[in-house]
Amino acid sequence: MLAKLTDFVPVDGDFLYEPKWDGFRAIVFRGPGKDDVYIQSRDLRPLDRYFPELHAVFLAQLPVGAVVDGEIVMPTPHGLDFGGLQMRLHPAASRVAMLAQKTPAAFVAFDLLAVGGKNLMSAPQEERRKQLEHVFAKMRRPLHLTPVTRDHDLAVDWLQRFEGAGLDGVVAKPATSTYQPGKRAMFKIKHSRTADCVVAGFRWHKSGKDAVGSLLLGLYDDAGMLQHVGVTSSFTMQMRRQLVKELAPLRKNALQHHPWREWAAAQAKSSRMPGGQSRWSAGKDLSWEPLRIERVCEVKYDHMEGDRFRHATVFQRWRPDKEPRDCGYDQLEITPAYELEKVFGAAGRRA
Repeated sequence: MLAKLTDFVPVDGDFLYEPKWDGFRAIVFRGPGKDDVYIQSRDLRPLDRYFPELHAVFLAQLPVGAVVDGEIVMPTPHGLDFGGLQMRLHPAASRVAMLAQKTPAAFVAFDLLAVGGKNLMSAPQEERRKQLEHVFAKMRRPLHLTPVTRDHDLAVDWLQRFEGAGLDGVVAKPATSTYQPGKRAMFKIKHSRTADCVVAGFRWHKSGKDAVGSLLLGLYDDAGMLQHVGVTSSFTMQMRRQLVKELAPLRKNALQHHPWREWAAAQAKSSRMPGGQSRWSAGKDLSWEPLRIERVCEVKYDHMEGDRFRHATVFQRWRPDKEPRDCGYDQLEITPAYELEKVFGAAGRRA
């Protein structure tokens, strides 16, 4: 079951509010066999080989006949680490096993689709939550039960405080709704902020060189170096074609004094270097076209992961009134740190 993005925590109606975890969505099936566990990703792929430590935990703790919906996360002393999760998607079993011992993952449950072999998807959300609490009453780490509240004000408070622990927002689930696979039957509320970024290059659209696929964004760090921080790609096809013409003058001699010219020459394999391949790209063409450092755009983003935008940003407008050198990290909002243990602890305090 999916969620529809909304700007505010809904107040009208009977909702169960939960934190939105930043990890890999997964549904776990516990069958009757001694090794009968299947961890399924959102796109229906198996995840067991990437998280062997969780496979073993599910075998030991989940009751036979249970189907649980939740999120695979990686807790650290500094909050959730999504980058650490991505490191698990590695073809070498030996490396996965090493990482499983060094940086073990955890699982946060937020819905129960079956228990004792009985299908619960037609039961109301509030009833499924009660059953989930019963199943997880005696669960031990690294299995966790997500916090829940019916208090709108507390949900708004969670939206602000829990971000400092690496969480992604708040989810609002209608208390009487059934589980509806593939339907956006609940609501997600994420943080929304804007930043002025240097447009340092672009990638062609998959249709060919008649349209721009995405703009490569940069911010200056304290040392005066332009860092690649992400992309924006929220354009209509009409605008993508218009961008080809609009950016054409900026392509002339763009690489001559470009701050990323060494990266272009080396085609280095690093997530911070435009054009670099990574194992997460699944063979996608990440080649890029440099632009002279003259244009600035404003983009909307939800949050940062380290020194990069966590997700693709949404283009808002050009900023001809801004100089590229004024686009630094210092404009970004700093989120106060919050202890992840307090988030897990909130699961035991229903409101």
